[in-house]
Amino acid sequence: MRYSSQVKPISYVKSNAAKVLEELAEYRQPLVITQNGEAAAVLQDIASYEADQETLALLKILALGTQQIEQGRTVPAKEAMAAVRKRRGRE
Repeated sequence: MRYSSQVKPISYVKSNAAKVLEELAEYRQPLVITQNGEAAAVLQDIASYEADQETLALLKILALGTQQIEQGRTVPAKEAMAAVRKRRGRE
């Protein structure tokens, strides 16, 4: 995705805050904010932010699982399911 059309100076954001927020919600594309001609921050709508956070959480879980496999910290599926069933029977 190219962000070149979604670049605005901080002065624009300050003077058009309501419009900027409406466009973020409508188009769900992040806005790169510049200060003194250089990229300084990225602004995005809350729904996109939450989706990004969920994606990052899933990626962390996958990375942890991969790390555990590499360390040999695995259990056969039958044993894992038996342990789950046993715990559920107690609750």
